[in-house]
Amino acid sequence: MTKTLSILGLLALSGFPLTAAADIPATPVMSLYQFNGARDVPYYAVDDFRGGSPGPRAGTLAQGTSLIPCLVIRGGETLTDAKGTPYVGFEVIVDARKATAADTEVFKRAFAGRQGLRVRNHHCGPGVRHVIDVRKLYALEKAPFFDPPGRGAGKAGKGGLDTIVRAFHNSSQCADANRRLLGRREALESAWAGFARTNPGGWSAGELERAKGLDFTMRTALFEGHLERGCNAYGACERNIVALSIRNRARENCITRQGCRSNGDFQGVSSNVSQYNIWDEYLTGISGLTACFLRDDLADEPFYAKLHAMYAQNLPDVEDILFGDDADLQRVFSGASLADIKNLRHYYHAPAMGKCFPNHDRVEYITGAVARRGGDFALIANARIRVDRKVDGGYSFREFRFDQEDERDEVRIVDSYPGFVVDARKVDLKPVKGCPPYGIPSGCGFKSVGRYRTVPSWLNQGKPLALTCRIQDRGESCMGAPSTKAATVGGVCDTQMRPVSGVN
Repeated sequence: MTKTLSILGLLALSGFPLTAAADIPATPVMSLYQFNGARDVPYYAVDDFRGGSPGPRAGTLAQGTSLIPCLVIRGGETLTDAKGTPYVGFEVIVDARKATAADTEVFKRAFAGRQGLRVRNHHCGPGVRHVIDVRKLYALEKAPFFDPPGRGAGKAGKGGLDTIVRAFHNSSQCADANRRLLGRREALESAWAGFARTNPGGWSAGELERAKGLDFTMRTALFEGHLERGCNAYGACERNIVALSIRNRARENCITRQGCRSNGDFQGVSSNVSQYNIWDEYLTGISGLTACFLRDDLADEPFYAKLHAMYAQNLPDVEDILFGDDADLQRVFSGASLADIKNLRHYYHAPAMGKCFPNHDRVEYITGAVARRGGDFALIANARIRVDRKVDGGYSFREFRFDQEDERDEVRIVDSYPGFVVDARKVDLKPVKGCPPYGIPSGCGFKSVGRYRTVPSWLNQGKPLALTCRIQDRGESCMGAPSTKAATVGGVCDTQMRPVSGVN
């Protein structure tokens, strides 16, 4: 049962008297998230935990469930496996299986209530009977996303496939796809099938299939790109490139592992989780990816108005990319060879990829570990630490925090757990490897380097492309006066996006 905890309740969950010294951060609200993992995550009974093994599962929670973790203390020690990974007690804040639109505020209030909260330790209070593997938890601040209730029927679109797409977004079938938090990718597919059966416009089967492919492609292009770029020319060209990768996977080289079931299967390709990770179970629950964002009654609300504008900005180019001929491709991506354009299936968004810090010694990413100070225990999970000196039982440490700015990571080292010692079993101090400046392979020189990123194994197997689009730029707000601008995305030195041709 979901609920909002009071500040006193949040303190009680942490398991210490309100008069005790409160000198470490409270555990945050965390979410169950394993990328493209099983929907159901097991938890275990405290009483069955023996010899470093959790025993048989006692039940399951669904991906996307948010909770507050704590440490169960038994015999003066925490519950961990043989390698020191803790199994943590928990209080459910939002159950993803039962979540409704009201739970968006439940999550936000609980998340805000933990921010800045100080406690003596992270011990569970009395009554905690179950534990879960801490490696399934991440401190993610996104609340569940639901479309607001409808306020009236939609109007006709502008004609062609756009008319069908907008009619779908304004339909009851689309609304049904977003009433639950789980299974939204499958629900959207079913909603399109139901809309096609109803067929309010009497469209042909071919028109409905193309409109569905356009809708799935546009959704993927919008949310794979950087939403904050809005309607600037770079952001719009980025979306065109995402659409091109979908087009080429569906029309040039249809491969089952990339989601393509038959030639021209834009829906299958664009919503394949292993290829476009935004379609992951958890991520569809906290973004507007499967929302009815083209609803006419939402056109004046800021978030939706921006999506309307971005959609309209890219629509002509994306229709030409998906359904046009070679001349259309060369018009959209002027200056590139047709062979390179058709061979592009992959791209790399370096800022969002694996963070690494080769210029900082002894930095460790901790999936989950226990730190101790006398009889007090603290949970260190989903965090980076700066490992300091070796002491009896482990290492002293400080938090390693960073803020990701446009061109650099601003690092801060904070002594948030004074006197605590982290379990030595969770520290390996291996040197950082495969971590080039900005996540860009060799070939580009920088006067100074603001960040480093890991790179995928295929990145050097293909040819980096610089693709230029000429498009109506309306700025990041999407409210500026339109002006035609050329934007180039990619090439050897683009630190934001790297399109790659010739990788399957």
